[in-house]
Amino acid sequence: MIFEKSVILIFIPLIVALGIQDRVAKKADKAIIKFYDIENFTKAVVTIDSIVNEETPSDFSKNNLFKIVHDNNFKGYGYIGNAASMTANFDYLILLDDSFTITKSQVLIYREEYGGEIGSKRWLKQFIGKKEGEELIHGKDIVAISGATISTTSMTSAINDLLKSLAVIKSKGIQ
Repeated sequence: MIFEKSVILIFIPLIVALGIQDRVAKKADKAIIKFYDIENFTKAVVTIDSIVNEETPSDFSKNNLFKIVHDNNFKGYGYIGNAASMTANFDYLILLDDSFTITKSQVLIYREEYGGEIGSKRWLKQFIGKKEGEELIHGKDIVAISGATISTTSMTSAINDLLKSLAVIKSKGIQ
């Protein structure tokens, strides 16, 4: 009886975590389909060597950087990440063109009661056109949102980390 309860306590968080990841992936897929106006596509994971991954501030070990391919045509890159809010993390999607320039940013799942404005298209448009190697300053390049200071700062920092990481990847000839 104790063994059964232990097994249940171990597997429930695992099942919940996998369900959340699946929910994030489904939302990302819907955003990709809408952005590229396509019905189906494949995600080809961009493999980053562990040594190169250590040189980047972003963690690419979760297969979260991928090429988007539709009918054997490259459409762009996708990156799924997460960033901190006040008491939880939120998940986001960044779409990039072939030169690692941001073409779309979207908050996929926000888990706080306050600060949900971070998911507004108007606020997220600030990241479009930013390129690998650029650095953004919260409050200067990126407008802060009252009531979402932690989330907006965290998202700006996460995008900066991604842009720095993409510069490293590009310098290593990975695409």
